[in-house]
Amino acid sequence: MQTKHFFSDPNHLVQTALHSLTLTNPSLAYDSQNKIIFRRPETVPKSKVAIISGGGSGHEPAFAGYVGHGLLDASAAGTIFASPSAEQVRIAAIERVNTEQGVLIIPMNYTGDVLNFGMAAEKARAAGIQTEFFAINDDVGVGKKKSGKVGRRGIGGGILILKIVGALAEAGGSLDDVYQTAQLANKNLVSVASSLEHVHIPGREIPVDSIPDDEIEVGMGIHNEPGSHRVKATLVELVQTMLLQMLDHNDPDRAYVAHTPEDNFVLLINNLGSLSTLELSGITDEVYRQLEKDYQIKPARVIQGTFLTSLNGLGFSISLLKLADTGLGPGKSFLELLDAPAEAVGWAAPIKPSTWGHRNAAPVELKQIKLGKQQSSNLKLDVATVQKVLGSALKRVIAAEPLITRYDTIVGDGDCGVGLKRGAEAILAFLQDPSSNLTDDVVATVNGIVTVVENTMDGTSGAIYSIFLNALLHGLREQDKGTATPATVDVWGPALAYSVSALAKYTPAQPGDRTLIDALVPFCETLLQAKDIHAAAQAAQEGTEATKSMKASLGRSVYVGGEEEWLGKVPDPGAYGLGEFFNGLAEAF
Repeated sequence: MQTKHFFSDPNHLVQTALHSLTLTNPSLAYDSQNKIIFRRPETVPKSKVAIISGGGSGHEPAFAGYVGHGLLDASAAGTIFASPSAEQVRIAAIERVNTEQGVLIIPMNYTGDVLNFGMAAEKARAAGIQTEFFAINDDVGVGKKKSGKVGRRGIGGGILILKIVGALAEAGGSLDDVYQTAQLANKNLVSVASSLEHVHIPGREIPVDSIPDDEIEVGMGIHNEPGSHRVKATLVELVQTMLLQMLDHNDPDRAYVAHTPEDNFVLLINNLGSLSTLELSGITDEVYRQLEKDYQIKPARVIQGTFLTSLNGLGFSISLLKLADTGLGPGKSFLELLDAPAEAVGWAAPIKPSTWGHRNAAPVELKQIKLGKQQSSNLKLDVATVQKVLGSALKRVIAAEPLITRYDTIVGDGDCGVGLKRGAEAILAFLQDPSSNLTDDVVATVNGIVTVVENTMDGTSGAIYSIFLNALLHGLREQDKGTATPATVDVWGPALAYSVSALAKYTPAQPGDRTLIDALVPFCETLLQAKDIHAAAQAAQEGTEATKSMKASLGRSVYVGGEEEWLGKVPDPGAYGLGEFFNGLAEAF
């Protein structure tokens, strides 16, 4: 588990994190003594019901991040993973919000929160304030038998309930309206979380409990609590398990929400804190696919992001809210309340309701614009020679991949060899494929190779090669004098020289900068001057060898330390790979 943090004092961390909300949302104020974030009084109409929530810290942006217009009016924070005290909640509910229209106190269903928020609710009632209390409970990770009298835990899906009741209160809903709506939403909500690892609290010792590398905790709670079981599974299998726990009508231990083909749902994919957005997005796609395929559910809304975390939890939760009739009339359905605007830094659902109307539209036709047919050239080289010469060069690059990769692992990010091999293999396949319909037209052949490179080689080197080869096409056409001409060194030399000059417009790399240019430029210049492929390949070899003693001034090698370990020993991987290509060319003659 990740145990390194920028803060070692958890109490200081909580205070600063809470205070930061007043910096990112000017409509908020902070009671630091009681760790309460609340809306500035001048920003809140007196005609609305106050919505109060909160809980232990470590779940950011929940809960303080949901204070703002259209959501919560105040939130009380405890220390990390610990409920705020009843006194904190009492102050939030009685002293930090307007109570003329009543107060809904709505925490998550955890024992400490229920007791402390419940006690504050009773104090508010005793003070003569209309008060309702409801504890959100949406987790199906622990079944009914095991959860017993405590009931379901409150996890990620609860944020949907906070958004619904917050929007309803902002729209003028009564205390009874928001209370009944919270209950209705909860009855139609299921969630489950899974994680690859437990989390670590800043300032604490490293716990001994850990999830094995090849296992996943299904039903993980937001305070490191265990779920239903651990599995060894692919993502596809994991999502199947999670959705089955949420939607299986035949599971009496977890059948909380029944559904029919006519039902509509909102899907929430929540990051437990430490997943990359890239991976979370892939998870969203897999969940959506399985919902549509296995359950015939095509959610009316798909909301993805970081809503309720478990510090740096390496996992995610899935929530499904079935859309039920609130009975409150136009503008106050679940969907309309979720779509209603909110000014709270934790709420991230930027897609407008009108945009969601496109979800059932026909697939977009992928148009392809055909470029004009390439004009044939008079530069000739028979196909067998092209296949022999380029085949020799490309095979040298493919064979050199392990060594290029080893070099790039030392001085770069380790992908150079694989990228060059992928491009070389694709060009070789193009040259050997009868359907390529190669002719003795050199320009047509190079044009085909350009297309292969553009489609198979990415990253910086892919861009450099693509620019160079596109320029080579122009350089070759400049050598076309209108009559059939053999593509000898007298043609290739000037064409390559033009390509080098064109490439210089887009990269500042020059010989001596420790890049592939250290092999490319000597080869092209020598070929132009000496008109000898062997001499040109030797010049490229010498240029590559010289990179061993160069300090990088461009590319990722600039950022890699430990020069004392490789300086004088390891050549630039890109230059080495290109040098192997040139050696292969020379070998063919």
